Amino acid sequence: MDIVRYYLLCFACFVLAVTGAFYGTKLLMKRNYLLSAEWLIVAISATNFLVYFLTEWPPLYHVAHFFDAFTRAFGVPVIGILGFMTVTHGYKPSIRQDIVLFALAFGGALVLDTVEFIAPALPYFYVATWTCVSIYMVYFVKRLLDAGEKLHATTTIVALITSQVIACIYDFYKIPGEEHNVVLNFYFIALLTWAYFIAVTYYACCALERKQGKWMTLSGSAPCRN
Repeated sequence: MDIVRYYLLCFACFVLAVTGAFYGTKLLMKRNYLLSAEWLIVAISATNFLVYFLTEWPPLYHVAHFFDAFTRAFGVPVIGILGFMTVTHGYKPSIRQDIVLFALAFGGALVLDTVEFIAPALPYFYVATWTCVSIYMVYFVKRLLDAGEKLHATTTIVALITSQVIACIYDFYKIPGEEHNVVLNFYFIALLTWAYFIAVTYYACCALERKQGKWMTLSGSAPCRN
């Protein structure tokens, strides 16, 4: 049973890594650099986690912990939302602004990962930041519904709810028996939930952009194609 659980966790890491890399690359081609970079970072983080599972090399755990802090605190809640605003608000930051934003986010994540006295507050902080993501996604769903995209609105609602549940139980609730449960263990569910979130929000963005008649990352760029 444990060996099956082990390989399923590796599989979930692989799925998240491939999903992040695939959709991150597609967004890069559409010049949505913020969202693209965030999903590529998620892919790198999942790959690092996969290698850690396979090798159990301690330094990789610390790298995974840093990427976790980055994504939960600043990656999706700040950079990701700004990337989605490329679609919903026509937000077009300059390359310099992108670089500054990522530098500040990495610096902030480094502080969260290394300053010990703030560690007890981090679980609450991470729930708060992801709740901000969920609030924005409610608005995003409304935009989809207004555009008549009920299917994509539904899949996005599922992504919103499941990712918020993962954020809330991450540091606060341990699934009974998850050390040996093949499927009902936190990391397996969380990794697949994040992969689902990346995929369905990409296609939801495409649907919204088609309704708007253009891809809003850069004027003159090609319309979004799935």
